[in-house]
Amino acid sequence: MKRVQDMTSGSPAKLIFFFALPLMLGNVFQQMYTMVDTIIVGQVVGVEALAALGVCEWIIWLIQGVSSGFSQGFSILISQRFGAEDNDGLRKSVTMSALLGGIIGVSMTIISFFSINPILRLLNTPENIMSQASRYLYILLGGLLIYTAYNVMAAVLRAMGDGRTPLYAMIAASLVNISLDLLFVVGFGWGVAGAAAATVIAQFTAGLCCIAALRRIPQLQMDPSDWRPETKVMGKLLSLGFPICFQNIIISIGGLVVQTVVNGFGMIFVAGFTATNKLYGILEVAATSFGFSMATYTGQNLGAGQYRRIKQGGKSAVIMAIGTALVISGAMVVFGKNILMLFISAEPEVAAQVLDVAFTYLMFMSSMLFVLYLLYVYRSGLQGMGDTIIPLVSGIAELVMRIGAALLLPRLIGQGGIYFAEILAWLAAELLLMGFFYYRLHKLLKRDVAGA
Repeated sequence: MKRVQDMTSGSPAKLIFFFALPLMLGNVFQQMYTMVDTIIVGQVVGVEALAALGVCEWIIWLIQGVSSGFSQGFSILISQRFGAEDNDGLRKSVTMSALLGGIIGVSMTIISFFSINPILRLLNTPENIMSQASRYLYILLGGLLIYTAYNVMAAVLRAMGDGRTPLYAMIAASLVNISLDLLFVVGFGWGVAGAAAATVIAQFTAGLCCIAALRRIPQLQMDPSDWRPETKVMGKLLSLGFPICFQNIIISIGGLVVQTVVNGFGMIFVAGFTATNKLYGILEVAATSFGFSMATYTGQNLGAGQYRRIKQGGKSAVIMAIGTALVISGAMVVFGKNILMLFISAEPEVAAQVLDVAFTYLMFMSSMLFVLYLLYVYRSGLQGMGDTIIPLVSGIAELVMRIGAALLLPRLIGQGGIYFAEILAWLAAELLLMGFFYYRLHKLLKRDVAGA
């Protein structure tokens, strides 16, 4: 059955939605096994282990963000080559992405192994959770090459309009991860180390699913010559990937500063903050999917010279994103506290304090969730147009706002000020991205009129 999708003809709204839908479901399964990790660790191992996972969150985001940033950048060129029906260029873009992904995966694994303990100490990690956090990171980041390989392969599939294979990969990974969590953490008593090992094996499973799908795509039947390194193509891929990678690093640095401030409020606050951050993936599950869909749609139509369709697709994506965000926000208001309680296992008094922190933070984020969804639509639309510089600048805006709010607001209004850091960062980035998205789109439409 044909899985790749040409998005240069047909209803933009239907194409964007039905491409995003399996990605949403795939993200749900991915977040499910992340949440199961946290629930099992929080319930079986305890609040200290839950706090240890929270300390690791932004470190993982920083290091894995390098891999995911480059992969996302590589997919821009791949989608453009696919939209232009340039099969030779498509194959070369895919093979060079694979070679660069291997180099990036190995390099980041080596760097991360020498950085884990210094970063944990720099973040003012409480001593009672230091060893658990370190153990979790060493095992999880030991599988960084596997994570990178999956990211590159999934990016290739999405760029060619295949949103179903990443869904199937995440379903398989979720089942493996949950089964191994129960075996390693509950059965063998391996604690956070067992949760990390289960995640690495699950990512390997997802990678195998993508390999099987890629081998069946006719346009990707490679010749040995396709694997010959070509510096021009590699340079183009890196020029697209580096700004997104750097953007992820910048965002991560802001998150690390926030985590440092949070760590200073003590283990209970860290545990509550962690519980909500584990729901963050559920909050943005559809946002990232609309983002991937918008990037693929825009890239393919740019390659095909269909500029008016980009405008139509952008309007449809904005409407769908806002509507979805409002539905998810409402669900969090109604069910959020019950979901958060799944992560927390402690003495009643301690559990109540952790839950209070977690639910307050969740309500702050839910109230402005639509801003995050618009951010993803506009950022991905710009990236699909080949503009990775403005998204990078938006990352700097996020950094400045997130750090400024984290360092200043707790001094002015107490520790509750930290809740504002995330939503203010979203708002700063979204306003910048929205303005430049419509500016770039206006220039494309003027070019279309001039060529008519």
